[in-house]
Amino acid sequence: MSINRVNISGNLTRDPEMRVTGSGTQILSFGVAVNDRRRNPQSGEWEDYPNYVDCVVFGARADPLSRFLSKGMKVAVEGKLRYSSWESKDGQRRSKLEVVVDEVEFLSQRSQQGGGSYQQGAGQPYQQASSLDAPVAAAPAAPQGGYTPAPAPVQAPPAADVYDEDIPF
Repeated sequence: MSINRVNISGNLTRDPEMRVTGSGTQILSFGVAVNDRRRNPQSGEWEDYPNYVDCVVFGARADPLSRFLSKGMKVAVEGKLRYSSWESKDGQRRSKLEVVVDEVEFLSQRSQQGGGSYQQGAGQPYQQASSLDAPVAAAPAAPQGGYTPAPAPVQAPPAADVYDEDIPF
């Protein structure tokens, strides 16, 4: 048995790039910088060594997600690793390892990075929804052009008489 799951968090290294295949499949690519903290053998001090991870999103989720991502944003990404190899135009054998993204969680607000007016709170996962662009009724005032998510419904615990005291186990 093998498990191919990846969880990384870091900052976007570039604005996402959207492209479309000949068959119409949308592909969104972006990079995430993830720091690896190691002790420097000469000085004994802890240092951050960056790892640059290529990420790709396929299909209908690519376009809405591209509207919220921008260079410098802090995100958490969950997905699976995929190895690709090909021959370049000059005949050299090339390869890369990338993350095929299943889920993205925004860990910073877009306005902190200076790009746009995205105001969803930190730690909110991206969820594909059919009403992504629909206005939210009775929502608090948002900055002009901003997106304010609907508040999560509050569910009260069941009344005490719901529990059956006659259950024998």
